[in-house]
Amino acid sequence: MKVCFETIIVERNSLWHYTSVTSFYYADTMRQQVTALSILALTQILGWGVVSVLPVIAQAVAEELETSLPTAFLGSSVMFVAMAIVAPLAGRGFRRFGTQRVMSIGAGVVGLGLGAVALSPDLPFYWAAWALTGLGAAMFLTTSAYAYLAEYAGHRARGFIGTLMLATGLAGSVFLPLTAFLDHLVGWRDTLAIYAVLMICFVGPGIWFGLPATEGAPTATGIQGERRMGRVFFFLVAAITLNSFVTFGVEAVGIELMRAMGMTMGGAVAVASLLGAFKVGGRCIDLLGGKKWDGLSTALVCGAMIPFGLGVIWIGGAGIVSVTGYLVLFGIGSGAFAVARATMPLVFYDTSNYAAAMATIALPMNLINALAAPVLAMLLGYIGPEAVFAVLGVLGLTAFLLLLQLNRMRPRRAVIS
Repeated sequence: MKVCFETIIVERNSLWHYTSVTSFYYADTMRQQVTALSILALTQILGWGVVSVLPVIAQAVAEELETSLPTAFLGSSVMFVAMAIVAPLAGRGFRRFGTQRVMSIGAGVVGLGLGAVALSPDLPFYWAAWALTGLGAAMFLTTSAYAYLAEYAGHRARGFIGTLMLATGLAGSVFLPLTAFLDHLVGWRDTLAIYAVLMICFVGPGIWFGLPATEGAPTATGIQGERRMGRVFFFLVAAITLNSFVTFGVEAVGIELMRAMGMTMGGAVAVASLLGAFKVGGRCIDLLGGKKWDGLSTALVCGAMIPFGLGVIWIGGAGIVSVTGYLVLFGIGSGAFAVARATMPLVFYDTSNYAAAMATIALPMNLINALAAPVLAMLLGYIGPEAVFAVLGVLGLTAFLLLLQLNRMRPRRAVIS
């Protein structure tokens, strides 16, 4: 009886010790993951903020380089073309060297590119500098961050990606007014020089020393890899790229659109900043409900809100009621859809194939983003701001119809990690 009692005590102590060790292990792992996510979010906010300065400084750039506004906006187009071309190579680099190392080097290259933009004496040098910036951005921004989380967080990747998208939605709200202030204070060249130093001296080293290193992601194989280039992938790419053209186009030329509708520069920057805040709100909604629905469900709801929001401002103009409706519908819709663009592929692909799918999607998406700013700037000069909003609304509606078709292809048991 005594031996039996002692055995029970030993077993209970062993179980308590195992439970304590396991709980400590998971708590420690969670702390590490939260720290990594915080560093990743901060560096992505800084990265997107500093490469998205053209909506504020494009007019000053055009005047100083003695060119037109659409030509100045070609800088961001060149950047996105470079990102698209480099994306497949960057994907192979992620698998071979680990995403953390590639991201750190990419942040430094972004800084070098922005420094070169600041020194631009003419248009060829200006475009080459933006191409260098795009090369670094392909190694550092968005796709690389998602790939890192897929490598590092495993089955928690979807939730972490949603949290990261929530944080990076602050980039526009923070950096648009900050860039306008710095441009007024020191000029656009010195503003870019400040951002270049920030990327080279703080962001790159912060990633290198702050983020845990990861091994390369496994190569996509089996039925998931075969499905990647099928009809599902076609509709996925088409819906994402069309919606990306609309949302990025509004970000790129939204300030000029508002000014063309009669707003002052301060008012246009205020609307653009508020739009960023509403986008964060949309990402909050998706984050809070992310365990109840998947990325495709988010995309369907928000894909309907986007054309409605554009239609409101097309019909109502720059009045306070129509601008408010535009901010609520388009802001929340486009913010949540930004998360859906990143998490929708997880409905169809598991995490081992996710990085490969996203790297492939990045090529057409970045190419279409490259067209957004110059095409919309050109249309603004020819057909006016209201008609531009109408064109964007039609494109947003087309993207929504593609999403409806994609929903019909949903696997019976969606792969959601």
